[in-house]
Amino acid sequence: MFDFDRPVDRRGTASLKWDVEERELPMWVADMDFQTAPCVREAIQRRAEHGVFGYNIVPEEWYGAYQGWWERRHGFQIRREWLIFCTGVVPALSSMVRKMTGVGENVLIQTPVYNIFFNSIVNNGRNVRQSPLRFRDGEYDMDFEALERDLSDPQTSMMILCNPHNPVGKIWSRETLAKVGELCAKHHVLVVSDEIHCDLTDPGREYVPFASVNEVCRDNSITCIAPTKTFNLAGIQTAAVVVPDPVLRHRVNRGLNTDEVAEPNAFAVPAAVAAFEGGEPWLEELRAYLYENKCEVREFLKENLPKVRLTPSEATYLLWLDCGQYSEDSVELAGFLRRETGLYVSDGAEYGRTGERFLRLNVACPRARLREGLKRLKEGLDSYQRDFPRK
Repeated sequence: MFDFDRPVDRRGTASLKWDVEERELPMWVADMDFQTAPCVREAIQRRAEHGVFGYNIVPEEWYGAYQGWWERRHGFQIRREWLIFCTGVVPALSSMVRKMTGVGENVLIQTPVYNIFFNSIVNNGRNVRQSPLRFRDGEYDMDFEALERDLSDPQTSMMILCNPHNPVGKIWSRETLAKVGELCAKHHVLVVSDEIHCDLTDPGREYVPFASVNEVCRDNSITCIAPTKTFNLAGIQTAAVVVPDPVLRHRVNRGLNTDEVAEPNAFAVPAAVAAFEGGEPWLEELRAYLYENKCEVREFLKENLPKVRLTPSEATYLLWLDCGQYSEDSVELAGFLRRETGLYVSDGAEYGRTGERFLRLNVACPRARLREGLKRLKEGLDSYQRDFPRK
């Protein structure tokens, strides 16, 4: 029904991703090269045709759209009063770091992890406490002994959880999340769960909302959610924060309002409502298409680049490639690929010290574009190996 193979020319649209040289192929930042769902485009067009773009409120239909989607898709009943509008997950994270922690305190993140977490912490005068995920046999899990050691530091007051995890594509189990909740409550550490990738799971796979696990997780957490990754709406600036505990909710609400990120623009509400109320058929086809893209990458690497180890992925459209047999310096390797082939990928060092031998590849694009990217990846790595052979 929906044509994800159709290329969309994004050059000349002031796109962060596509503001590159003509020869370059960007497969880095996490936005998709697909048009959003037709129902969302229609809602935005209807609003634009009205022609008046004054100040906006958050209407009841916005709350109902979020509640309906999370109950229907994820089995989680969100009460209306738990929901707060915000302009984006990253502004919300930065606001909560400022409001809910003190200057000089530690905010714990599980590396390798979304690089902007570092910015939200450091730019606000807090310390990054890197608690690395355990990497063994090519897969990631949590090292609870190390995690508890890091949480027990009295200076650690917040943990930012990535659920599902970017960039490793991991869906955390209910048991794992319960253990995280238990340890954070034990050591008086507030959990902020970034769940923006939650709808981009592989077909047949489902994520677990952190706040749905049990009362301990619910009452000691703030959850950031949005339609923006799912429906490729980052530029619309629309998201939500879920805060079940009333005391935490008051503080979060005051922080978001103080930082002026709690009011919607003219398109933020119509886009979100349309996505959650009419976008399900589009999303189901998107998930299948992304999964097929992932399978294509896996087969290509197996046949053409066996030294590149693909981390198993259950969610997101971002693939985490272990290129350690080519180089331990992902900055150098990513730079070489971009200079020599035009392929622009993310270097793993951005995601913490444990990512230095990895590259992150965005596969949310038409299949022909993906194949061109893989062709360039092979050409670049073959050339790199000739120029800089590993001893």
